[in-house]
Amino acid sequence: MLSSESLHAPPFSRSSSQASVDSASMEDFWREIESISESSLRAQEEPPATEVKPVDEGELEAEWLQDVGLSTLLSGEEEEDGKALLSTLTRTQAAAVKKRYNTYTQTLRRKSKQPVRDVRDIFGVSEAPLDASCDNHTAQLDDTQEEKQLPEVIKTSNPVLEEASLDSSALCNGSQEEERGLTEPGRSSVSILEAISDIPVHANGASESRQTVPSPLSGNDCPEKNISTEAEELSFEVSYSEMVTEAPKRNKLKKSEIKKEDYALTKFIVQKTRFGLTEAGDLSPEDMKKIRHLSLIELTAFFDAFGIQLKRSKTEKVKGRDTGIFGVPLTVLLDNDHKKDPAVKVPLVLQKFFEKVEESGLESEGIFRLSGCTAKVKQYREELDAKFNADKFKWDKMCHREAAVMLKAFFRELPTSLFPVEYIPAFVALMERGSHIRLQLQALHLMVMALPDANRDTAQALMTFFNKVIANESKNRMSVWNISTVMAPNLFFSRGRHSDREQLLLANTAAHVLRLMLKYQKILWKVPSFLITQVRRMNEAAMLLKKQLPSVKKLLRRKTMEREVASPKASKVLQKSPSARRMSDVPEGVIRVHAPLFSKVSMAIQLNSHTRARDILAKFQVENSHGSSERIKIQNQRLYEVGGNIGQHCLDPDAYILDVYRVNPHAEWVIKPQPHP
Repeated sequence: MLSSESLHAPPFSRSSSQASVDSASMEDFWREIESISESSLRAQEEPPATEVKPVDEGELEAEWLQDVGLSTLLSGEEEEDGKALLSTLTRTQAAAVKKRYNTYTQTLRRKSKQPVRDVRDIFGVSEAPLDASCDNHTAQLDDTQEEKQLPEVIKTSNPVLEEASLDSSALCNGSQEEERGLTEPGRSSVSILEAISDIPVHANGASESRQTVPSPLSGNDCPEKNISTEAEELSFEVSYSEMVTEAPKRNKLKKSEIKKEDYALTKFIVQKTRFGLTEAGDLSPEDMKKIRHLSLIELTAFFDAFGIQLKRSKTEKVKGRDTGIFGVPLTVLLDNDHKKDPAVKVPLVLQKFFEKVEESGLESEGIFRLSGCTAKVKQYREELDAKFNADKFKWDKMCHREAAVMLKAFFRELPTSLFPVEYIPAFVALMERGSHIRLQLQALHLMVMALPDANRDTAQALMTFFNKVIANESKNRMSVWNISTVMAPNLFFSRGRHSDREQLLLANTAAHVLRLMLKYQKILWKVPSFLITQVRRMNEAAMLLKKQLPSVKKLLRRKTMEREVASPKASKVLQKSPSARRMSDVPEGVIRVHAPLFSKVSMAIQLNSHTRARDILAKFQVENSHGSSERIKIQNQRLYEVGGNIGQHCLDPDAYILDVYRVNPHAEWVIKPQPHP
């Protein structure tokens, strides 16, 4: 599968001094592997390495469909979430789903020899092969789209949810007849995707008449106007997989060598649009779940565009422990920590390890190379397992070296690795092609967005911590290269057996991926706006589908209406929902902002094209500046859009609210504390 050349590190620009760095790094790597092996032998509870068990492709594709939230295609049950997700897919995303479903159904036919729905009956008949757009790089957008960049936001007057039927663009080809067909309750979820296949879509998945995100700011309006000539702009507005399929036509991307030096990595700048930028923690858990599903579909479609398969093999799963600290799943640790702090997102014991190293170890030479005192490490591990959750462990006796050793052991002994090691072969293939660093960054961005919440939040805290260590490189001799080489085996691990050559290949690639994470941390944990657009459309589709009530529910609803007619006064109270009151009381272009924690709890704001979130916060600061405590409070507050086509969205202070309002006219606007980092 892998050539002999691929077992070496990717091509680097070398110098005489670089050779010594390479040698030292490899020594660090093998020393870390030896340390891992020895610690595994010492730990009696460490589960044995397991052989990778071959699994048929159909089973893997079924698991993929479940992981992306499309179990409805397997069960045949009509699920609103599955329908809504299918209604938002871009052309390349739909092709990725079709390809996996096709493999799944073919495997079922071979196994059971029973009639199974043909993929063409579900997704529509096409003259071209289903996977042509992925493997042959032929999934090109309409010629007219190359000239059309992202259109401006369409202004609407007096929008009403009942009339905003998604513009039908994501659900059908625009004809009224098909729109009526969609709204029938009995229509299957798979037929929705069949309708999508013929829609002329833009690169970001929005059809021509759909509200979309405006182009990046330019000129004096751009918050980051002065961009270095060496830096490249990175757009979050367009689906990455769609951009890849457009790249051969536009001929914009060129191959570039991967270089070790931190300064040699391309500098990227993400310019803010009028919607600002969104961190992963700025969205509600429900919307982030949709982001994860969409990200995995998009990541698969991205690699499909290169003819690279995200091959996933099943390894015997390690359940993990239910108590203690080491070998316990992140979710279990967080459940225990939530009893102490409901808002915590990163395990408290891990935060304590960070603190111990930061107290006295940031300038300690080779902090993550040293093994520490074996006897003390063993003692502290046992005491942490027994006493930490009861707050009885005495941290003052632990030094930074033991904390660094146990930090590595913490990640190494997780039941599953912090990062999905099964995706590394796809990154190997991408790197072997000498792909532009931008493409590697985009693939990594999608992988980070597809991580479970606990893994993604923990990884972000870990990258922040490592960058503090790297900032003291002149004293601790821990560079980006050193940190990534030493830590990669602990963060990307496989419990299957590998030869030394395979292990080295895995480590080289994982170390490169880790370097990209450290270099581009400020980019990777921001949510691409094209995914947020899809989430908004998913939520709108879900609201529309919920209105297609089964006959029994319609009957109950009619009975309720009859009772309301019998009691007009009660009817009037019940029918006037908060949303309806808001829409009737507040004129177009005016929003009512609520600030329940302040003396001035509500204010009507007239929006114009220059009104930003920070301006609204400033208005409340002026109105509530009676005391110093109020001024302190407002500094920690953010403006949120709540409801409508989003669960909850903590807005960037630089977001232009009129643009957000036009995209989500049914939202409520609330000022409250910003989420924990």
